[in-house]
Amino acid sequence: MTEPKVWVFFYGSYMNFDVLKDVNLLPEQWEVARVNGYDITIQSRANMVRSDRACVYGILVAATHAELDRLYGHTESVLGETYLPEPVLAETLNGTWIPALCYIAPSMEVRVPANDYVERILKPAREFHFPEWYIERVESFRLGNER
Repeated sequence: MTEPKVWVFFYGSYMNFDVLKDVNLLPEQWEVARVNGYDITIQSRANMVRSDRACVYGILVAATHAELDRLYGHTESVLGETYLPEPVLAETLNGTWIPALCYIAPSMEVRVPANDYVERILKPAREFHFPEWYIERVESFRLGNER
């Protein structure tokens, strides 16, 4: 029997298919979307924080729970960050609302992110044609940029 898949909203480097390939997660189904009520922050890694004035762009991916356990287990053991699943309501670019899991770190040590890490987020943001204001927001986290 095939394991069922759930929708998950990726907003950081996991929306980069090259990064997902490194952990053997190859999405067959995905869609560009945004989640309102949050803002993106990039400290050592990307995270979402609640905000009544912002939204976060990313992609919805259909994945199994085993794939998500492997992915976020890697995040914790190799990268040292713990992300926990939270339910969100994502809006696709055509206006469809899809309930999804979204992994958010409840706390994170504040550090300046490496520019190559920020670029792993910018690359798909440009490829998926995120709004220019959002790309500028992500670029603002590069080392040397004012925030």
